[in-house]
Amino acid sequence: MINKAFWKNKNVFITGHTGFKGSWLCLWLHSLGANITGFSLPPPTNPSLFQLCGIDSFVRSIIGDVRSKRSLQEALVQAQPEIVIHMAAQPLVRASYDIPCDTYEINVMGTVNLLEAVRLATRNGIGVKAVINVTTDKCYENKEWAWGYREEDVLGGYDPYSNSKACSELVTMSYRNSFFHPDDFSAHGVGIASARAGNVIGGGDWATDRLIPDFIRALLGGTKLKIRNPGAIRPWQHVLEPIGGYLLLAQKLCVDGKRFSQSWNFGPNDQDAQTVEWIVNKLCAKWGENAAFEIVPDAKWHEAHYLKLDCSKARGELGWNPKWNLDQTLDRIVDWTRAYQQEKDLRALCLTQIEEYGKEDIG
Repeated sequence: MINKAFWKNKNVFITGHTGFKGSWLCLWLHSLGANITGFSLPPPTNPSLFQLCGIDSFVRSIIGDVRSKRSLQEALVQAQPEIVIHMAAQPLVRASYDIPCDTYEINVMGTVNLLEAVRLATRNGIGVKAVINVTTDKCYENKEWAWGYREEDVLGGYDPYSNSKACSELVTMSYRNSFFHPDDFSAHGVGIASARAGNVIGGGDWATDRLIPDFIRALLGGTKLKIRNPGAIRPWQHVLEPIGGYLLLAQKLCVDGKRFSQSWNFGPNDQDAQTVEWIVNKLCAKWGENAAFEIVPDAKWHEAHYLKLDCSKARGELGWNPKWNLDQTLDRIVDWTRAYQQEKDLRALCLTQIEEYGKEDIG
């Protein structure tokens, strides 16, 4: 379970805190009483969840680029963190075809810079206890299997984004083996893990070329959503599902870094791996009037057809289980969007959803 007493006054350093997932993580950590320092570029979209929820009012926010090694090192030392969660990334598959060099620089060298900052900080007496590198389900070599990928399956990635995240995983393994080996945990005291989540969705995502944000923009703009790959199957999950996994993993790393310094999958139940068209039909039915879509095939870039995660290890060893099914997740996205449309207090709504999610123990 997520232990509120554990997080009370805990110093947490987050890269990418101005993004969609980073903003939800900041909201949850703030509700637990943590001291949060964020290091990130400005919010990547306008509007953004970060701005709409006024997250800079309770987070020590440092605007910086993970490609700047010195700035990142200085920020981490100033934060004096016990827990580091690395989320900064170029997170979009289609954008990675347009800016492949930037994608590799951010996703690979950004990870190197973050882990090097941790290495130097610990050598200088900063008491980092847990580091989590957040990657993606797309880091696996996708063979379009009908079964889920397990943590020991081969890494790969067809497009620059997916491949860069596989590289980020390899960087994490190398730093863990070279400088923070689990067998030497009693000496260095630092647990390092990577977390691979599925297709994360939820209120407040405004990214381009992603299904839910594109649907929301179409709804609010009174246009039809255009979908290019209706039969593609993805492991959809509410953003709070993997974030709950990260928090639980961080707790475990701080206690037994030797055991939990591994890679971990956080994905939905099998029945929630659904097609793009299934998702859109459900959302249209839930929204009602003026919700519509059309299929506009676009074969310009390769996209995976089928992708699924096996989360048996997280279930068995962390005691983590997904709590909201896909139908419940879509309900909460619709609720959030209507609240945005009606100019309601979005921070309060996000905190309410976090509270609802946290009513049951994870596991």
